[in-house]
Amino acid sequence: MKNLIFTIVFFISGFTFSQQVKVLDQQTGKVVKNVSVFNDKQTINITTDNNGFADISEFKNSEFVVFSHLSYAVLRVRKSVIKAKNYVLYLTKESEQLDEVVISLFKTEEKSNRIAEQIAVLNARDIQKVSAQTSADLLATIPGIKVQKSQFGGGSPVIRGMESNRVLLVVDGVRMNNAIYRKGHLQSSITVTPNMLDKTEVVFGPSSVVYGSDALGGVIHYYTKTPKLSEENEVKSQLFSRFSTVNNEITTSVSAEVRRKKWASLTSVSYSDFGDLKAGKNRSHGFEDWGKVFFYSENMNGNYKENPTVNSDPNLQRNTGYNQTDVLQKFFIPLSKNTDLKVNLQYSTSSDIPRFDRLAELKNDELKFAEWYYGPQQRFLASTQLLINPNKSWLENGVITAAYQNLKESRIQRKFGSLDRSYREEGVAVFSLNGDFSVALTEDKKRTLSYGFEFAYNDVTSNSYGKELNIVNGEIAGFSNDFLVQSRYPDGGSNYLSSAFYIDYRQDINKKSTLNSGIRFTNTNLNATWLDQTFIQLAETDIQANHSAVTATLGYVYKPNKNWQINSVVSSGFRSPNIDDVGRVREKAGNVTVPNINVTPEFAYNAEIGIQKYFNDKKFRFGANVYYTLLDNYIQRDFVYNSDGSVKQVEFDGELGNAVSNQNKKTAYITGFTANYLGKISDAWKTSGFITYTKGSTYDTNEPMSSIPPLFGQFEVNYKADKLELGAAIRFNAKKDIEDFNITEGIDNHDLTPIVDANATEDVAIYYGTPSWVTLGLNGRYVVNTNFSLQARLDNLLDQHYIEFASGVASPGRNLSLSVMAIF
Repeated sequence: MKNLIFTIVFFISGFTFSQQVKVLDQQTGKVVKNVSVFNDKQTINITTDNNGFADISEFKNSEFVVFSHLSYAVLRVRKSVIKAKNYVLYLTKESEQLDEVVISLFKTEEKSNRIAEQIAVLNARDIQKVSAQTSADLLATIPGIKVQKSQFGGGSPVIRGMESNRVLLVVDGVRMNNAIYRKGHLQSSITVTPNMLDKTEVVFGPSSVVYGSDALGGVIHYYTKTPKLSEENEVKSQLFSRFSTVNNEITTSVSAEVRRKKWASLTSVSYSDFGDLKAGKNRSHGFEDWGKVFFYSENMNGNYKENPTVNSDPNLQRNTGYNQTDVLQKFFIPLSKNTDLKVNLQYSTSSDIPRFDRLAELKNDELKFAEWYYGPQQRFLASTQLLINPNKSWLENGVITAAYQNLKESRIQRKFGSLDRSYREEGVAVFSLNGDFSVALTEDKKRTLSYGFEFAYNDVTSNSYGKELNIVNGEIAGFSNDFLVQSRYPDGGSNYLSSAFYIDYRQDINKKSTLNSGIRFTNTNLNATWLDQTFIQLAETDIQANHSAVTATLGYVYKPNKNWQINSVVSSGFRSPNIDDVGRVREKAGNVTVPNINVTPEFAYNAEIGIQKYFNDKKFRFGANVYYTLLDNYIQRDFVYNSDGSVKQVEFDGELGNAVSNQNKKTAYITGFTANYLGKISDAWKTSGFITYTKGSTYDTNEPMSSIPPLFGQFEVNYKADKLELGAAIRFNAKKDIEDFNITEGIDNHDLTPIVDANATEDVAIYYGTPSWVTLGLNGRYVVNTNFSLQARLDNLLDQHYIEFASGVASPGRNLSLSVMAIF
């Protein structure tokens, strides 16, 4: 009898235990505590314990169980389904209800329905579907972002009419912008390969006090993949391979993820080989020779050819190919229930990257450069992140990030008719320490306070030298002489220190309203020393500059009902001059940029309003954002004049050129809007689209601002049924008239647009501007099983020839890409 009773009790207790659901984080595999668990009528309401468990035995088998946590999307699932999953559930950051998306941009996780700023997110599924060759191509698919390219091995994202050092790039909480991020076009966005990304988030405008200086146009935050914990000892391997016809691209990425209960590791290696890019043949814009390559230099990879070579296929853009290798090693180690450690190692390197637009530059109707290429672009990052959750009254959670970055870049040039090859080599070592913390001021977490600090020290070296080639029997046989070359940056060394503190406050005033506010103090200190005065003489060879600024933001979210959200933001931002602003020396199109040690910070004052309208149980959304940004004391490249009013002349690499420098002006404005929609038409059909308009002009000189793209947009529709996914997309770009180009700075590359009257005396009469274009693309994916899938894309279906605004290289022609993904 006792045995019978014991058996019955054991059975009942075992049955009860089996209804202990365990809630885990989908991304990390860690338990999630303090999750609210309730039914639709809320007659049952429980919470997961410190081990992530909750007893759901009170729920009926057919009843829906709701799991809710501020840091995750709400999950609603039948109890019977939970039972089928062995009582283990994973919470994610996303939901079919589009206002439930959790954003990490502000370094504390928030749902999008509490954020006033304009944001955009590409998740892992989006990244896989786009199948971009580089991360620059990936960014070009995000609503509101335009990408400029001077060569195929690069990409300079433009946000709200600002680019390069006015846009902040961040990877895994570490800022990529450094002391030599330049004004103009910056090609560094490709050093994070798409194959290693888990998601990409973008905040538009200078509205984030969390990031500070450089974020005038916005912030692009790359998040690389993180290994996941597991109750079982698992090893997950993945192979991705792709071939593209337009440039014979071959990309292969392999990764291995080791999952343990107390630690996890992810190792990923990606290699891409890109051949020369082929432009489209269909010239609907009417300019038959625009962008064609009739002659090219064969002086690459150690070859020597005295004269240019005739290109047998003018649509093939010779000297655009290169290769790139990326390595990611990441460890995730829970040190305790409340403390985790992430160790992050990243390395990216490339072959020599030809500067296509300079290799196509003409002088007296002949190619000017025999050699103009970047040496291997190298980026190394080592960082550790300590994630703490002490749950104290003054600190609920936080992240402390210590990082070291080492970056190397170089430029090698030689002109036709000369054996003198110049080398300019730069290195930047960046040491940074960030702390980002938050605490809920009330139990219901409707009032939260975030605060933090950031320190970043940049040490810059700049070296230059010249070598005369020794040619024997038409081949390079070493060097015969050395000669002096002007360095790109201060040759005596330079450094740049940035220190900042911020406070951010977020409060749900009521069920319909949320207030966002923040303030940040930033101080920068710059030191630079010039030694060689052979080519450029400065009044001061040792300089120091110290600047401070206070920036703030105020945002308001109003939800009059469950299907409407109205956002408004007023904010300020600033950018302190870096080493590139103050001390760069380079030549382009006959203009020589010279140092200006008197440049001071530029400021931005922004106001914007946005609306979000939801349909179909919040599974479809229409949104629009309108903004106006006032730039004060803005920095613009302009001519340097002598006392008699003539333009100063400066020698650079044996030629005289007009001296220009970065100079502070008075005020300017940039305004525009982005309208977009996203969501489900039905269970099988989804659609999305956007259109972006930007306009900018200076108040003091009444000329257009640089980097203002023409009207552009994209519309796409996607179908999914069982194992098959199909999609189609239309991308378009309006014409940009030559009158809307900034001629003074030269950043817009107006001289690379079609020529309409070569005999005219003014640039606005010689050049046409950027022609409009439209492209059509198709894509498809077939999931063979859970471990194997095939994907195909056919982009620029009609083989249109087009060149993106301000770019020096034509966009790809018709391209078929085929890829395979296998998981082991």
